[in-house]
Amino acid sequence: MSFIESDERKALRSAVSALAAKYSYRDYVVHKARKNEPLTELWDEAGKLGLLGVNLPEEYGGGGAGMYELSLVLEELSAHGAGLLLMVVSPAICGTIITKYGTDEQKQLWLPKLADGSAKMVFGITEPDAGSNSHQITTTARRDGDDWILNGRKIFISGVDQAEAVLIVSRTEDHKTGKLKPALFIVPTDAPGFTKVAQEMDIIEPDHQYNLFLDDVRLPSTALVGREDAALMQLFAGLNPERIMGAAMAVGMGRYAVDRAVEYAKERTVWKTPIGAHQGIAHPLAQVKVEIELAKLMMQKAAALYDAGDEMGAAEAANMAKYAAAEASIKALDQAIQTHGGAGLTKDYGLAAMLAAARIGRIAPVSREMVLNFVAQHSLGLPKSY
Repeated sequence: MSFIESDERKALRSAVSALAAKYSYRDYVVHKARKNEPLTELWDEAGKLGLLGVNLPEEYGGGGAGMYELSLVLEELSAHGAGLLLMVVSPAICGTIITKYGTDEQKQLWLPKLADGSAKMVFGITEPDAGSNSHQITTTARRDGDDWILNGRKIFISGVDQAEAVLIVSRTEDHKTGKLKPALFIVPTDAPGFTKVAQEMDIIEPDHQYNLFLDDVRLPSTALVGREDAALMQLFAGLNPERIMGAAMAVGMGRYAVDRAVEYAKERTVWKTPIGAHQGIAHPLAQVKVEIELAKLMMQKAAALYDAGDEMGAAEAANMAKYAAAEASIKALDQAIQTHGGAGLTKDYGLAAMLAAARIGRIAPVSREMVLNFVAQHSLGLPKSY
């Protein structure tokens, strides 16, 4: 992997940055977020420009690139405060899993629409009792002739109101106990027996979270993605991209925060001197700049390893990148608010609202404690603690 990006990647960054500048945080995003409205106009334009599906195969309308390019797109959008959360689930998780394991029919039906953004598919794995332990999933699928019947519950599922389908992670009925053998199903959001209930959140975000209830949801055999007794690698094919994209969004938010703080520190003058001239302001901003760049490097390493087919190497790097990026972005936003003083808590700047959104990175898609468990066990070789 080269640390010098190719001309194609530089051009991609430039194109994304130009788009995001039209949908800035202060002028567009925060107003939509305060009304809990999705960033539909930005999503649609990004789709028309081919930015949402850069990682998907060219034969299905995608860009034919990889996770590096998709994470680049999300990072640059987020660096303008315009990160699209559903990029993490629709093209990154669902698009990747269908590309690798879907049938020809599933690929032809879904990948072109996921690539141009004309359809969205979200991801349903988290459950009330299982939490971060995906091995304890209780949503089950049983055969009924050629059909499948799904029963279970999911929680904290993003963007269900915007999606045509949810990729539900379940286990077959005969694997209720023992090691998880995930079975993944494409469930239309208008399927009989499928119910979504919005969760009331206390943060300012454009995307809604949902509880899902699956009560005898009948699906045709064509809804199954991959094999019913698939190994965990089929599930992890989507989880590594999820962590990489989570890191990209956090890195971008951190960049946005530093840029706004630097902008303010150059303009704000006290005792005839810009406040950025004082080390009490300059040094903390320099420190978070360093930490954001370090997290970005690990994110790029994770994406490069994933695109090279090194699943285990990518898993370690993706978890580390997600951890480092979440910590750096929160610190950057906190320092940006401190740099602005009281102004940092006003609606005019919107930094306090973004801080709450950045805090999600420590919890989702996997908590920092579970990341540390992973690193302790797999990187350091310490005994499993749970």
